[in-house]
Amino acid sequence: MRITKVLAFGAFLCFFFGLLFLAVKWDDHYLAMSFAILLLSFGLLLFRFERRKVEPRELVLLAVLASIAAVGRIPFASIPSVQPTTFVIMMSGFVFGAESGFIIGAVAALASNMILGQGPWTPWQMAAWGLVGLTAGLFRKTKLMNWKWGRVLFGVVWGFLFGWIMNLWGFLSFSQSGTTMTLKAFLTYFAGSALFDFMHAVSNVFFLLVFGTGWVKILRRFKRKYGLLE
Repeated sequence: MRITKVLAFGAFLCFFFGLLFLAVKWDDHYLAMSFAILLLSFGLLLFRFERRKVEPRELVLLAVLASIAAVGRIPFASIPSVQPTTFVIMMSGFVFGAESGFIIGAVAALASNMILGQGPWTPWQMAAWGLVGLTAGLFRKTKLMNWKWGRVLFGVVWGFLFGWIMNLWGFLSFSQSGTTMTLKAFLTYFAGSALFDFMHAVSNVFFLLVFGTGWVKILRRFKRKYGLLE
């Protein structure tokens, strides 16, 4: 993994959580500032992606993978937190790189919510799933991600991190209704989603163990055969 990618990811995290801290400290503007964080974060990554030379066939591949990830949510919509979307985004970022993984994750969230319902949670889902693809791409050349059980561990971690990011949005939203933002309220709110986060992590493990090796082989074959997103 190149040092520039590590620095870029570190800068992104510092920017994201730095502005989040500002949002929490800025009374009565928690939710507005949170959306500003997301829009600025998207802008930095999309600007970097826009500067790349991407061929039309590569854009088609990104669109297809984002569509698969989006459609994957629909059959499992009745089972809270269980879906193959995170798995598809993770495998895409692992094979095609961090920027492609982020784009696939963000587009998948936006596209799937056109069917399941758009709302103020959509930018947060776009950020969360975008980060899944981004981190999978950043760590794709490490021993952890090239080891089957390392990818499983990665899936478990993101099963909980995704829920925590969405919890953050929910907690900031409640603050707009006059709820006191205390550490106890914060921890209680996060504890309430523990079961759903666990189910998300378990579903990631299932899809990685059953389909992970096959997906990596197929995507790498497409990448080699057509020279996509090298």
